[in-house]
Amino acid sequence: MDYQDIIRDWKQQKFKSLYWLEGEEDFFIDQVTSYAEHELLPEAERGFNLTVLYGKDTDWSTVINACRRYPMFAERQVVLLKEAQAMRDLLKLEAYIDNPLSSTIFVVAHKQGKIDGRSKMAKLIKDKGVLLSTKKLYDNQLPAWAESYVSSRGLAISQKAAILLVDHIGNDLSRIANEIDKLLVNLPAQKKIDEGDIEKYVGISKEYNVFELQNAVGQKNTAKVFKIIAYFAANPKAAPIQMTLPALYNFFAKVNLIFSVKGAEKEVAAALGVHPFFVKDYMNAARQYGPEGTEKAILLLHQYNLRSIGINDSGVEDGELMKELMYKVMN
Repeated sequence: MDYQDIIRDWKQQKFKSLYWLEGEEDFFIDQVTSYAEHELLPEAERGFNLTVLYGKDTDWSTVINACRRYPMFAERQVVLLKEAQAMRDLLKLEAYIDNPLSSTIFVVAHKQGKIDGRSKMAKLIKDKGVLLSTKKLYDNQLPAWAESYVSSRGLAISQKAAILLVDHIGNDLSRIANEIDKLLVNLPAQKKIDEGDIEKYVGISKEYNVFELQNAVGQKNTAKVFKIIAYFAANPKAAPIQMTLPALYNFFAKVNLIFSVKGAEKEVAAALGVHPFFVKDYMNAARQYGPEGTEKAILLLHQYNLRSIGINDSGVEDGELMKELMYKVMN
């Protein structure tokens, strides 16, 4: 069961006595806890029947006492335990989980890891309640996730716009969702979000970004590469060198993998761990550079990454450093 399944059940008035939310991806946990706190009960009932506790500020006996309290003037109450990973004696909740009160919806948010799946607690959770175990999405899954999130809000987004957005933000679902929500406020209903919208409302240039630089380098499009670098030099916050160099390094590292992969584009995408939309760019770069040129680019990027942080460098400006590097990579 994923976080959307839990919320869908709640909307249909289907409840369990326990919901244990754990794992690495805070966004999914936050979506469920936010709904539990603000939507599960009518506003008039929250003052009587909603209890929000924090692991670092509470103890097991307080949590159990709250869960065993009967709701006031209502069918059910909600007890929400946030930051459960910070609570001492968390395992002492076993007694309540083994025999929960049917009129209490107990929601536990356990971030930054999971409890031992072999423990008695884990077995009780699976037997008595609903377990949501989250993990970080892989980078190649982010554009599809962004498209799905936009779709759930009743709009659509072009594939390139989704890629541009997540490439700029990185693997942070909360920030991606926040930027999408801001877009939806500014755009008319039924509009398909495109690159122009991303540029206008998110502040990412659709022509001058790391994604476009990567493509231009892969194509050995010298004019475009130096045009983008000049823009970066004039706008240092648009793409700091400390962000640009690792991105290019990862690009060439994936290009290097192509030389050992056999199969069609679909197989190459799976081997590289990238969205299929990108595959042609990587394959084209492999043809442009060959094994030796790719290895040379990787070594140069490592060398210039060290120079960018002051190792073996005499204080050259970032823009000049990038120009020097790109000239050597493409020649």
